[in-house]
Amino acid sequence: MNQIDRYLLRNLAVATVFVTAGLSAAIWLTQSLRLVEMVVEGGASLGIFFRLALLTFPTFLSLILPVGLLAAVLFTYNRLIMDSELVVMRAAGLSPMALARPALILAAVVALLCYTLTLFAGPAAQRELVRLRQAVRSDVSAVLLREGTFNDVGTGLTVYVRERGREGALSGLLIHDLRSPGVATTVVAERGRLVEVDDVPHVVVFNGTQIKFHQDDGRTEWLEFARYTVDLQALRKELGPRWIEPRERSLRDLVNLTDDPLDRQFFGRLRAELHSRLATPLLPLAFTAVGLAALLPGEFSRRGQGRRIALAAVGALVLQSAVLGISNLVGKNPALTPLLYGAVLLPAAAALWYMVRWRAVRRALTRTVPAE
Repeated sequence: MNQIDRYLLRNLAVATVFVTAGLSAAIWLTQSLRLVEMVVEGGASLGIFFRLALLTFPTFLSLILPVGLLAAVLFTYNRLIMDSELVVMRAAGLSPMALARPALILAAVVALLCYTLTLFAGPAAQRELVRLRQAVRSDVSAVLLREGTFNDVGTGLTVYVRERGREGALSGLLIHDLRSPGVATTVVAERGRLVEVDDVPHVVVFNGTQIKFHQDDGRTEWLEFARYTVDLQALRKELGPRWIEPRERSLRDLVNLTDDPLDRQFFGRLRAELHSRLATPLLPLAFTAVGLAALLPGEFSRRGQGRRIALAAVGALVLQSAVLGISNLVGKNPALTPLLYGAVLLPAAAALWYMVRWRAVRRALTRTVPAE
């Protein structure tokens, strides 16, 4: 790379980092706010919230990077045009393709990063995010962290803790169980301690009372105790087996499908996810080519390139919408899979061809037919 290439690449890389960071911060904030309700209802700690929020980052970063790169390309080259730097470079004999080379190199690097995110980091983060969500929803310890609240844990089961101390210490404990037909059981304890034995949660309660009320005959049983162990396995929200969503699956799992009936039923969705992961990381190349084709060929104007920038932005928006729409169609009709790759590659190829042949295209478009 010569000095001009390094200069352009440095400006493009810095602009890409700043634009992507700004967009990521805004989107990450909105994504994090969606987790607040789940964390509050589940009673999870602040550390769990930040882990959940961090795990959402790889999923949307692969979507933001192409947009950030396009914005950086448009901003950088437009600034260089306004400062007459590109005019000087063109006067020195550099063609549009020579000026576009640093941007295309950066686009290739961003595309490789997007492949890393979509093929490896994104699915792994999504699996961990789902696992952590299930842990928050099913962990009785997280439920008991909500002090001073009657927590409905499943159907017919209520747990109340007045205060939670360190190392699982509890005070003012109440467990009300209506799940047994015809019997209402209530355990009231002055204090207790939450422990786990063989991964099964227990509460060792002290100075408490167990009350059983038989609804059929109105009989009431009382049991006062100084020390008693309550098995809280029934309090845990067990989540049954579920079908693993396509976005959680690794690349190997998408290629080698199992004999699960649901996999056969949703074969189209799984194949659409596979081809979407292979095609969408090419969007940085397509977006960059579209932006370069809008700014570099033709004559430069010091009055600004507003129309060209708007044209590039609209073109990228149409391209992104087309890719998303075709991805959904591929899930219903796998025969449309080549159209997905064509929607990404053809605009990039057309934009690069235009930068190479723009003089011939301009002459063909401006050629007049002599009047008869």
